[in-house]
Amino acid sequence: MQITRQTEYAIKTLLQLAKVPFGEVLPTRFISEQQDIPEDFLKKTIRLLVLADLVATQRGTGGGVRLVRRADEITLLDIITAIEGPLALNVCLVPGYQCPNQPGCPLSKALRRAQEALVAELQKESLADMLKL
Repeated sequence: MQITRQTEYAIKTLLQLAKVPFGEVLPTRFISEQQDIPEDFLKKTIRLLVLADLVATQRGTGGGVRLVRRADEITLLDIITAIEGPLALNVCLVPGYQCPNQPGCPLSKALRRAQEALVAELQKESLADMLKL
């Protein structure tokens, strides 16, 4: 499993926003320049972050984007699922998927344990934690 470039950009964007006082608005152009993200692609990424209730946008003079939750309340799992959707190491682990082989499947059980461990680790790491490094 690999995260996409868009997820990487989302993480960089949120880290940039986490560096300023909570609630402060940053222009998308500033984020784009600081993080070397194409501005058009950044705007698409921000739309997904808005839908996930991680950021809010403000139009007009002094407009831009700001965090909706504090940096210590936003985890890597929040960001990844905002962009990629629900985390699933295999199709059999996608919520709602009905796999005829799942009952008693040793692969499914092993992958579920691995996925649960990954989810637990991603939930532990917040934006604030990453900025301490």
